[in-house]
Amino acid sequence: MSFYARFQEMKATGDFSGLAEALPYTKFMGMSVKIVEGRLITQMTYDDKLIGNTVLPALHGGTLAALLEAAALFQIAYDLDTKVMPKVITLTVDYMRSGRPKLTRARAAATRVGRRVANVRAEAWQEDPSKPITAANINFLLS
Repeated sequence: MSFYARFQEMKATGDFSGLAEALPYTKFMGMSVKIVEGRLITQMTYDDKLIGNTVLPALHGGTLAALLEAAALFQIAYDLDTKVMPKVITLTVDYMRSGRPKLTRARAAATRVGRRVANVRAEAWQEDPSKPITAANINFLLS
């Protein structure tokens, strides 16, 4: 079954628990997805392999960027119901504070959607959604 078909099945049932399992990198990084008030929340469970700075310790910036990208991809695919999975054109990440070794969540929302390109803003946080640790602006090619 294709990723698109699996995604449509999850959307029909409202059960997104297997969504992150469908992509190898999100599965490897321990991500999962749930729906809260009509928005997908992507979370990354802490694991030692995600640490970039062992002195602090702090999550690696690449793992945080991957979490933001996944959250944005899942949200735009959910919102637009495209038959082809969107592809990243650009990804700009703002690192605001260190990610501690704990559960990290992310959410995304489209800021502009055109016929071929969508702009999405994603934010990741650990304890308080109003205090993001990273944020990203991502442009997706829709077709």
